[in-house]
Parts: sequence; structure tokens; C-alpha cells
Amino acid sequence: MRVLCSAVLLFEAVVIALAIPVAITVSGVPGATAGWIGGVLAVLCLVAAGLLRSRVGYVLGWLVQVGLLAAGLAAPEFWYVAVLFGALWILALWLGPRAERIRAQRVAEVEARERGPIA
Repeated sequence: MRVLCSAVLLFEAVVIALAIPVAITVSGVPGATAGWIGGVLAVLCLVAAGLLRSRVGYVLGWLVQVGLLAAGLAAPEFWYVAVLFGALWILALWLGPRAERIRAQRVAEVEARERGPIA
């Protein structure tokens, strides 16, 4: 689960950073406002990805998703990012445990094959 969630948060940080100039040029949001909102959210994504070994990272990941929805009040472009990555975040949380179980089963199968038959 941690791998999927960290991938979502890392890509989200990149897309948020790329949405800053779009918010400035398309919506006419002042550069300082868009920069601060987007910059803080992008950094929080990176911090949350780094903290995913503990529950704090997941809580911070949820706060980023909520913060991104709130950022849509200042620049509607952030709503598109919030909906897309909010859905990916939920999907990663839902499918993550299943993916880890499948990976663990495959690793066990490979290790069993490498050991060979037990005599």
C-alpha cells in the first residue's frame, strides 16, 4: 500500500507544481497566492510520501487531498487536480493491501521454486 500511496503523492506534487502557472495565467490568480498555495501543497505531498511508514503520513495525505479541494476556491484549476488525485488516493488505499498480498505470494512462490523439492 505504501508504494502505491507514495507514487500518488509524488505525482500529485509534480502536477500541483505544474498547475501553479496555469492558475496564474488562466484564472488570473495573483502569483504569490498561487505560488504559496501550490507550493505548500506540493511540499506537503512530498512530506506525506516520506512519512508513509507511519500513520502520520496517511493522515497528512488525507489532509493534502482536503487542502487541494479547498485550494479550488482560490483557483478552480486545483479542483481538477483534487478530483483526479483524490480518486487515485482512494484507489491506492483500497487496492494497496491487495497488491501487497499478491506480491508476497509471488515472492513466496519464487523462493519455494529456488529451494527446490524438499527430500
